Amino acid sequence: MGDERNIFLSTLPATRGDRRVALVVVGVSAVLFAIAVPFAGVPLPPMPAFVASYQSALAINDLITAVLLFSQFAITRSRALLLLASGYLFTAMAAIVHALTFPGLFAPGGLLGAGTQTTVWLYMVWHGVFPLLVLGYALLKATDNDKVRGSAGTAVATSIVAVGAMMAAFTWIVTAQHDRLPILLSGGHYTPVMLGVVSTVWCLSLMALAVLWLRRPHFVLDIWLMVVMSAWLFDIALSAILNVARFDVGFYLGRIYGLCAASFVLTVLLIDNVSLQGKLARLLGTSRREIVSERNLRTERERLFSAVVESSNDAIITKLLDGTISGWNGAAERLFGLTAAEAVGKSINVIVPPDRHAEIGDILERVGRGERIEQYETSRVRKDGRTVDVSLSIAPIRSASGEIIGASKIARDITESRRTEQALSQEMEERRRIFESSNDLILVSDSMGNLIQVSPSVTDILGYQPSEMVGHNAINFIHPDDLEHTRKEMRAGRRGRSKRNFETRYVSKDGKPVTLNWTGNWSEPVRRHFFIGRDLTEKQAAEAQLRHAQKMDAVGQLTGGVAHDFNNILTVITGTIGILEEAVADQPQLAAVAKLIDEAADRGANLTKHLLAFARKQPLQPLEIDVNALVLEAAKLLHPTLGEHIEITPLLAEDAWTALADPNQLTTAVLNLAINARDAMPNGGKLAFETSNVFLDENYAGMHDEVAPGHYVMIAVSDTGSGIPPALLERVFEPFFTTKEVGRGTGLGLSMVFGFVKQSGGHVKIYSEEGHGTSVKIYLPRATGLQQTAAEALVAANIEGGNETVLVVEDDALVRRYVMTQIESLGYTTLEAANASDALRVIDDVPAIDLLFTDVIMPGTMNGRQLVDEALKRRPGLKTLYTSGYTENAIVHHGRLDSGVLLLAKPYRKSELAKMIRLALAS
Repeated sequence: MGDERNIFLSTLPATRGDRRVALVVVGVSAVLFAIAVPFAGVPLPPMPAFVASYQSALAINDLITAVLLFSQFAITRSRALLLLASGYLFTAMAAIVHALTFPGLFAPGGLLGAGTQTTVWLYMVWHGVFPLLVLGYALLKATDNDKVRGSAGTAVATSIVAVGAMMAAFTWIVTAQHDRLPILLSGGHYTPVMLGVVSTVWCLSLMALAVLWLRRPHFVLDIWLMVVMSAWLFDIALSAILNVARFDVGFYLGRIYGLCAASFVLTVLLIDNVSLQGKLARLLGTSRREIVSERNLRTERERLFSAVVESSNDAIITKLLDGTISGWNGAAERLFGLTAAEAVGKSINVIVPPDRHAEIGDILERVGRGERIEQYETSRVRKDGRTVDVSLSIAPIRSASGEIIGASKIARDITESRRTEQALSQEMEERRRIFESSNDLILVSDSMGNLIQVSPSVTDILGYQPSEMVGHNAINFIHPDDLEHTRKEMRAGRRGRSKRNFETRYVSKDGKPVTLNWTGNWSEPVRRHFFIGRDLTEKQAAEAQLRHAQKMDAVGQLTGGVAHDFNNILTVITGTIGILEEAVADQPQLAAVAKLIDEAADRGANLTKHLLAFARKQPLQPLEIDVNALVLEAAKLLHPTLGEHIEITPLLAEDAWTALADPNQLTTAVLNLAINARDAMPNGGKLAFETSNVFLDENYAGMHDEVAPGHYVMIAVSDTGSGIPPALLERVFEPFFTTKEVGRGTGLGLSMVFGFVKQSGGHVKIYSEEGHGTSVKIYLPRATGLQQTAAEALVAANIEGGNETVLVVEDDALVRRYVMTQIESLGYTTLEAANASDALRVIDDVPAIDLLFTDVIMPGTMNGRQLVDEALKRRPGLKTLYTSGYTENAIVHHGRLDSGVLLLAKPYRKSELAKMIRLALAS
């Protein structure tokens, strides 16, 4: 129980009003007691009927009080209250026995074998035991031991039996053992023993009153028990102390006080009981009204609930735990095609596909455990056999006692939404595939230019990973000179110009500017910029190559025309100078002048030959020549010319093919290249002549428009000189262009080589690293033709690829992309780096790298050889393959690589690349 017990007097705290009323009652009793004291011994006529009436009223009062207290105990289980109820039961029994044994009331000497002292001793026992029980109540109330743990009925029965046994024992003592008791009343007057006994009884009552006062807090019952004990004291004082004998004023007044004492608590208890009944009646009335209101509310709620269920667009179904359908709304009829009459009472399996019957058992088992199931997607079947996709939300249905008796299910048709979702998912996947596989750079940014999405193609174009750009502002990557222009385009897009097309340079990870042609769009609903950027590097390179070719062709035509006309003039000069020399032979001074004119004409003739060679208009006499013999002969001529500080090394292929070319012009070309090499090595160095057979494939030809795919004889002249700056490489073949000081060269040496090779149907390629040296390669057509033989075609077709991972390290972005395309076409996975530092970062970050394919000469603090050394320290088992514009023989001879390393000389064909990769991986 809780606070509801405070409605009882035994647990209701006393108020000031309760104390005031009790004090008034005690005060009035005390005043009346004081008035009666002088008359206590005044004899009055005996009235046996008074005693009978008094005893009967007293017994009834105390018995009713005991019953009321026992009933409160049954609720509060207070041990103190049980003791107090037992005290009132004892006084009721004592009053009854006292009346039965009182002389002259029912018999002259009293019933039950009473003696002359029986009623006196019963009075003392009666008035002595009750204060003791009140004292026990006062000591036990509101303590930890105040609660009875067992059955309340058993406790009450035990108390009644105990009180009855105690009363029977006292009755036996004062009747059957009467003669053994001391005499208290003799000749109608009290004996000294009586005075001692009555004083003890009076003191017990006073002690009970005192303990009740001291034991706080005071309950309402405590206050009125103190009133009872006060009246009890007045009763004993008037009936047994101040009076003189039976039937005097004290005798009658004491018993009146005793009856009042018994009536006080009874009256309060009855008033409390009436109050409780009133409260109960009010509570019952309120409860009835609440029940009626709740019933009406429940009825209205059920009506509204039914209306909601019936009007719901979702199917709402209830079922028992065995799967029997108990509820079926209109939406369920529309969804599954079954009417409520057709569905209710049937198993839920009527709408479940056969292959999903096991699913129902699992769902019902989970619901039976009290589990809720939310957004469970599955399929169900309609009456016509069509399957529908549904999303289920299932909850247990509980009875009033909390027991789970069924399940409620909400089924939502998601067939269309799932179809839409699948279409959207497919569209998103298609867009993702486009985004990830696009060769163009795709960027998505917010209105402030912060990058939201970056396509993976950024790695190929700018060298960044997408994660390195996402979250950063685009201004961090745009070339500073193009920043304002880009901002204007973005602002124009936001002002409603839906589609923009412009060019902007971005700065790649290695610091190089990359020009991109952008198509941009602004979406107002999502407030995003969408850009597609096409890398113009290859286009610009091709345009530059075309412009260079056109310029060289235009210069060649101009130079050829001038040289042709000048050659005609020189023909006249050289033809007439001989006549002039003969005419002035006898005049030494004029003869010397004629000789100067003749020498100048010869020099002019040589100049026109160079110009005609560049213009590809010189007369050639192509023959099938042995390039090895020609190179060796040129080397012999160069030994005395170049000096001892230049080390000349022929590195000739034993199986070199014969070439179709003019031997005199080829010799001149080789000598010109050697002279240029000497000038680049003023302090001495190494000069290598090399020959080999090469095949220039379609991929290489695609990068050089003037090259026809096929077999060529390659003649390379390589030096260890100062090299040519990258900015000047495109101009070295222009006529009259030279980096030498004034007076040291005409600037026609390389232009003559260029013209001769082109006129011979060949190709010339210059490869130079500033500070390392230069290699010029002349490709002349094989004498037997460019076409492959059947055997050579069979070898080229037998290309073996793989699935390993290759790290490509190349500083030239165009070449790097070409190499990666070739390697990926062989089935390999590629990673890329523009320099040694980037390569080492990739090696540290990516665990699975099988081959390092690196250029030998690279810009920066670390070349290819040093990169390989550092990489092998980090991964001792890493396979390596070098590549270089220098030939293998030249690069080993110049000391840049050790002999025996694997090097693939540029250019190379796909079959050679495939062969060398497999060879490197197997080494």
